Amino acid sequence: MTDPGIRQITIKTGIVKRLRKEEAMYITEVKEQEEKIERLKAQAEDVYVIKKQIEVLQESKMMIPDTRRRLATAHGDLEQTLESYESLAETEQYKEARHILESLKLDAGCSP
Repeated sequence: MTDPGIRQITIKTGIVKRLRKEEAMYITEVKEQEEKIERLKAQAEDVYVIKKQIEVLQESKMMIPDTRRRLATAHGDLEQTLESYESLAETEQYKEARHILESLKLDAGCSP
């Protein structure tokens, strides 16, 4: 039977990874949508089409802070879990979780 601590670490590491991917996806989506809107404007596309694309852009932009908030919460939760299970520090799951936390700190320039 798997140690419940390892299971918790694995689950919470997965959550952080998923939210990090989600944040990157929204950032990419915003950039692509901005480029698409510029192309539509350059092609003198229908005003209604441009307006709808701007709405899509705004929705994507709104998701970034929400995703960052959820990522910060998940980051803190994983950090607490690792502190609770320091006895598992030699396991692969613990090491992977530590690596994920450190890479997030490097990506953000500091802790989220």
